[in-house]
Amino acid sequence: MILKSLLHECRLLLGIERNTTSHGEKLISALGAVLGILAVYWITRWTFPHGYMSSAGNFLMVTSMGASAVLLFAVPHGALSQPWAVFGGHLISALIGVTCHQLFPHQTWTGALAVGLAVGAMHYLRCIHPPGGATALAAVIGGSEVYALGYHYLVMPILINVLAILAMALVFNGLFAWRRYPAHLSRKHKAAVSTKPAERQFELTHEDFAAAMQELDSYVDVTAEGLTELLELAKQHAEKNITHPDEVIAGHFYSNGKLGNLWSVRQVIDASAEQKSAAKDQVIYKVLAGAGAYDTGICRRDEFRQWARFEVVQQQGRWVKIDED
Repeated sequence: MILKSLLHECRLLLGIERNTTSHGEKLISALGAVLGILAVYWITRWTFPHGYMSSAGNFLMVTSMGASAVLLFAVPHGALSQPWAVFGGHLISALIGVTCHQLFPHQTWTGALAVGLAVGAMHYLRCIHPPGGATALAAVIGGSEVYALGYHYLVMPILINVLAILAMALVFNGLFAWRRYPAHLSRKHKAAVSTKPAERQFELTHEDFAAAMQELDSYVDVTAEGLTELLELAKQHAEKNITHPDEVIAGHFYSNGKLGNLWSVRQVIDASAEQKSAAKDQVIYKVLAGAGAYDTGICRRDEFRQWARFEVVQQQGRWVKIDED
């Protein structure tokens, strides 16, 4: 129990989150990344079959395209993956990188200055794209071939690389209705399903958000629109629950339905099969997740029922409520 508690604490400290995406979605992301990088190479080679400037004929793509491929094909609906973020993040960072090198060539701190300025510019121009930092740095430490390009670096390889990987992201993600790229296309073609305000009876719970994330089947790097969609899905899941379980059964798992630090899941370790004297019956439980994880406790059966909002089960590493129907 102590070891489990330590491992749980380490996971939280390291920020290791459970991935709710299906195996199929993971494989699609990997295939998309393969095709994305191939597209960058072949489109750049086709555009400039004899090279671009004699001094940089073999410089076809920057390594930061690999990082962009992760975002475009593993997190296609993320805020950092949208077209302006990719286009602006790379081009603006490239401009800053080249300018820094020309103003302060061969200084040990030039690369750091280029990355810092690129981050600030992406913030203000609303095009934060993490691989842009690598694009700025490459302009400073890329060597003689990159230096020979000067500001042509923005056209070849950066502009051609960016257009190529964006084109593949549009085509490949468009093959799957739930992955259409940019994110606006996915939301635009999705049928809106909502619950009338008068029909809402229950507050949202931790399990509702977990179920909504699992239903999205996409690694979540949330935009404002995406968060709204996630909230609506969670509300719909909230409509399916009941107030308290009818029975408290040994070996079963129960949640208090709270959010954040108040959320908790308990497993009933021991409980009497006779439930006639619920006021006096004792229930022994163990906390499996959330507040007080790995603690054990004992209480009356009616107290446990008042604490428990519904029964849950673990699926793909996440706790989800059991539908009564």
